[in-house]
Amino acid sequence: MPTFYEFFAGGGMAWAGLGDTWRCLFANDFDPKKGQIYRYNWNPGRELLIADVASLTTDSLPGHADLAWASFPCQDLSLAGTGAGLKGARSGSFWSFWRLMDALGTENRAPPLVVLENVSGALGSHAGQDFNAICLALADLGYRVGALIMDAAHFVPQSRPRLFIVAALAPALPLPTLLQTPAPLEPWHPRALIQAQDRLSPAAKAAWVWWRLPAAPSCARVFADLLVDQPDDVCWHEPETTQGLLQMMSPLHQAKVEQARKAGRRMVGTLYKRTRRNGPNGEKVQRAEIRFDDLAGCLRTPSGGSSRQTVMIVEGNSVRSRLLSSREAARLMGLPDSYTLPKNYNDAYHLAGDGVAVPVVRFLAEHILEPLLAQIQPSRRKAA
Repeated sequence: MPTFYEFFAGGGMAWAGLGDTWRCLFANDFDPKKGQIYRYNWNPGRELLIADVASLTTDSLPGHADLAWASFPCQDLSLAGTGAGLKGARSGSFWSFWRLMDALGTENRAPPLVVLENVSGALGSHAGQDFNAICLALADLGYRVGALIMDAAHFVPQSRPRLFIVAALAPALPLPTLLQTPAPLEPWHPRALIQAQDRLSPAAKAAWVWWRLPAAPSCARVFADLLVDQPDDVCWHEPETTQGLLQMMSPLHQAKVEQARKAGRRMVGTLYKRTRRNGPNGEKVQRAEIRFDDLAGCLRTPSGGSSRQTVMIVEGNSVRSRLLSSREAARLMGLPDSYTLPKNYNDAYHLAGDGVAVPVVRFLAEHILEPLLAQIQPSRRKAA
C-alpha cells in the first residue's frame, strides 16, 4: 500500500482522492477548525498535527512516504490576490514545506513523488519567476518535474482549473515512456503552461518532463443535478433581494436571464458579484454576472459577500435566488454526502472552496502517480 504525507491538508480532500488503497503517515494544517473536520472524517485523524508548517521538523514525519502532497496557499499567487508571490506571508509557506523535503533528502527519506497544487495564476506570478523558483527547487533536489492544468469541470460541474506540479525523484523512479509525451497535449498543457515552461531557466528545463494523461473525461452531471432540495443552512431570498441582483446585471447578463425565461423549462444558473470598471465615467461598479451553462463558477473562500456564489432558478416569469448551500459546495468538490461538514456555514463553505477537487486527485493518481510508484523496487517498498 503506497503511503503519503498531506501538507496544508484542510479537510483531507487529497486523501479522499487518493482513496483507501493509500495510507496516510502524516498530515498537517495550521487551522484548528479544519483540523477538527479532518479528524471527524478520517477516523480519528491521528496522523494530523495542527501547527504552522514552519514549526515542523523531520522528527515530526514518520517513516519514508512514497508521496508528499502539498496544496499550499494560493492567496499571494492568485490573479485576484496581493501579487506578493512566493515572498508573501501565505504562499511563501511553500518554502517552509520545501525545507522539510530538503531535510528528508539528507536523511535518505526523500519522497519519490511530490505533488504541488495551486491556482493556474501561479504560472505568471512575477512574470514566471515564482514558477521557475518552484521547478528549480525540485530540480536541485534531483526531481524530474512536469506540470498539468486540470479543470475540475471534466469531473464535476464546476469550472475550476488548477495547476498540478508532479515531480519524480531520479533515479529512484524510472520514467516509463508511456507516462511521457514529447510535446504538450491538450487540454492538460494549455498555452499558458507552454509559455511558462519556455521561460524556465536552463537548469529547470533540463529536469522538465511533459506528463501524459489520457483524454479528458466528460462530466456526466450538470450543476442542477447537485442541488439540495431543502438546504438547512441557506434560505431563498426575499423578492426584493432577487430583484436587486437582476438590477445589478449588465445588459448582457440581463439578456441571459430573459433568454432563460423563454426556454420553456426550469433553468438553473449560478451568479457571482464582481467589481467591474464600467460605470458611466469608467468608475468601478459591482455587477451580478450569471451563467446558464450547467456549470458552477469556481468556488472561492468566503472573505466577503462577492465571494459567495448564488443560485438563481428561472421558470418562466418566476425567478428565485439563494446562496449556494454548503452541501452543494461539497458536492461540487466531489465529496460524498457522507462527508461531515462544519456546522457553521462560512466554515463549511471555506473548507470546500479552499480544497482540491477529489476526482481530479483520483484521476492523477490512477494515471500518473500509481504507475510511477509501480516502478519502485519491492525491497524499497518493504523497507518503507
